[in-house]
Amino acid sequence: MPQEDQYSSWVGLIYVFNLIVGTGALTLPAAFKDAGWLFSTIALIVLCFVSFITATFVIESIACANATFLWNRIQGHKVDESEVSLNSEAEDSTEETAILGNASRRYYNLNRRVELGEIAGLYLCKTGHLLFFISLCIYLFGDLTIYIAASGKIIVNLSCKPSNATENFTESCWGESEVTKMDMYRIYVALFGCLIGPFTYFNVQKTKYLQMFTISIRWIAFTIMLTLASIRLLKYGQQGYPSLVNLAEVPALAGSSIYSFMCHHSLPGLIAPISNKSRLMRKFSMDFLLICTFYLMLSLTGSFAFENIDVLYSLNFMPTSDEGFFMKIIGNFLAVFPLFPMITSFPIIAITLQGNLKHLFFEPFTIERHGFFVKRLLFPSLAVFPPLITALSTHNLKGLVEITGSYFGVIVQYVIPAVLVWNARQHCARYFGYYVHQYKSPFRHFGWFLFVIVWSVICIVFVTVDLIINH
Repeated sequence: MPQEDQYSSWVGLIYVFNLIVGTGALTLPAAFKDAGWLFSTIALIVLCFVSFITATFVIESIACANATFLWNRIQGHKVDESEVSLNSEAEDSTEETAILGNASRRYYNLNRRVELGEIAGLYLCKTGHLLFFISLCIYLFGDLTIYIAASGKIIVNLSCKPSNATENFTESCWGESEVTKMDMYRIYVALFGCLIGPFTYFNVQKTKYLQMFTISIRWIAFTIMLTLASIRLLKYGQQGYPSLVNLAEVPALAGSSIYSFMCHHSLPGLIAPISNKSRLMRKFSMDFLLICTFYLMLSLTGSFAFENIDVLYSLNFMPTSDEGFFMKIIGNFLAVFPLFPMITSFPIIAITLQGNLKHLFFEPFTIERHGFFVKRLLFPSLAVFPPLITALSTHNLKGLVEITGSYFGVIVQYVIPAVLVWNARQHCARYFGYYVHQYKSPFRHFGWFLFVIVWSVICIVFVTVDLIINH
């Protein structure tokens, strides 16, 4: 079924860029410096590559799910097989695929939005299906909590008196006032929920122009941060002296890095409305390459330009009293900038969470039998209020990123896509025969699946050992 609201592939890639380069990008420089610049550089490149592999796994799984749904409709005589046309954009056409094309490629498409929860329901056993939802929902819950908490912290640092102790929320917000930073933090968190939460009750296409505006702001902000850090290096020389390797800080680096490349849970909602899906893998690789380059430049310049880096990197550019008017404007702009990606990504992630919650409690298609309250009020509220309540109780952004990224991030970004695509391939090969279609991952060999699983185990074990030793 064609999407009512569609956009071009480049707009879709902008959505993906906006979703990935959010709060995680601003927590990365501090973790990058603490873990050692050489180790962090290598780790960041490897993590980007593995993340791209599993993103292609997700795309292939969505195509397989679309094929399975179409096949089931044909078998149920809800659609005639002769009405299923071969996709004109299909690639890799050879004599062999031409002979087997009708049985192998004609069912695969990305037109229907299929949440990861639906894919898990198609290809995993009941236990696997349940574990999938537990992991994904906890990750999305943590993700939304981080966005809310980070927004509250940013506004507190902007509105309260300047302080070197940005993590001390027990001190007074203004002079001798009895109102503490924690009091104001909770007020700002509540305002965030009131102003941004309602967008969760709509669909992602309604935020198109907000997304376009945000990426413009983001390019400007990143350019300014890179420029100011470079100028600082040239003017004052090296101020930061990160070590080559510091394994004690690996948990923070792993959490921030994995979190910084996360987009997998929301890909179904972003891909389905794309009007032209040809060469999608190649376009995605450009997105990931650009993002990795941004992250390296941002982290390397920050590591050597600043003696200390705040958990949210943009706060390092907060203006001081002796700076000129122009620099104060720039400093305040950079301090406010993180709010834009949080505002635009929050509804997308919340919509993804409510979509998966619906598929956890209802069988496919049965949700339509329920009324307005269940479909449009209950599940959006479940996606917004629990993270909001959690953010009201803590502002420990570093701890939230470590736990969310290092454990549930590994499961959602690595394990789930690998397991889903492996089972989807077996299912589709069994029903459709020769397994060739334009949305297949370039990493089709079993060795890549095994590599991702082994890498996931190594990440979890390494992070767990370091957390036990250091905490």
